Amino acid sequence: MAFLDHIVACNHHDLSKFLPFVVEETRVGWVRHDMARRLAAFPEAFRIIRDKVQLHPALTAPDQRSAMVDAVAAELHDAWGTPRLRGERYRVVRRFGDEPLMSIDRGVVSLFGIRAFGVHVNGIVRRPDGLHLWIGRRAADKSVAPGKLDNMVAGGQPAGLSLHDNLLKEAAEEADIPAEIAAAACPVGAITYCMEDEWGLKPDIMYCYDLELPEGFTPRNTDGEISDFTLMPVAEVARQVRDTGNFKFNVNLVLIDFLIRHGLLSPDAEPDYMEIIIGLRRAE
Repeated sequence: MAFLDHIVACNHHDLSKFLPFVVEETRVGWVRHDMARRLAAFPEAFRIIRDKVQLHPALTAPDQRSAMVDAVAAELHDAWGTPRLRGERYRVVRRFGDEPLMSIDRGVVSLFGIRAFGVHVNGIVRRPDGLHLWIGRRAADKSVAPGKLDNMVAGGQPAGLSLHDNLLKEAAEEADIPAEIAAAACPVGAITYCMEDEWGLKPDIMYCYDLELPEGFTPRNTDGEISDFTLMPVAEVARQVRDTGNFKFNVNLVLIDFLIRHGLLSPDAEPDYMEIIIGLRRAE
């Protein structure tokens, strides 16, 4: 295994399997051909044109669009076992700062190939023996990547919150980090990837932050999503990313980016250096 393998895995997709999903003449997602055929049974919500899936133009208000898609998604779940609604809303936009055309339930984001956003926080501790990172282990009952290693703090970006406010919320829930400490997290860039999952496409953007923590601070999970934390030397983090599949699939990308930014992955030592840098920020 190599660092580049994780980037390749997170960008494995074939757009020929998908049709553009269009709202107000704006392509906001991708729908697999087999799912498009099922959506054709809901003409009040969708128009299936030869080269695209269009949300019905009579649905003009964002709340109206959201409610209609929720209703269809609930019927699809009952009839076909597609993902259930989870009660958390994501904004439907082309770019993060755009006015949302609608919102969509987190559970069916990949079903419609909607771009999702998230925040990932690297918890850094500087010790006399070198740089360390706080690494969480995902709870065994998580629906995605149970038991895998994770960033200290990570979470999807819900509608109605700024990235900063979401970071504070996730830091409190996942690692019991006081707001006055979490607020010092420094934005350090973003990572993009686009991968197929069981039901559709995930063209995601992860906003990355570095947070330096005092050596005496120990994170503690409060929402049941993380089973434990380990303060891991960065060299061991790098080894596990490079040589194993121990981390959640997209967390590998955040950590590879961290290694590059902190000069711990160099073009002299890493033959795939340029491919890695380009691969962390690919266009959809």
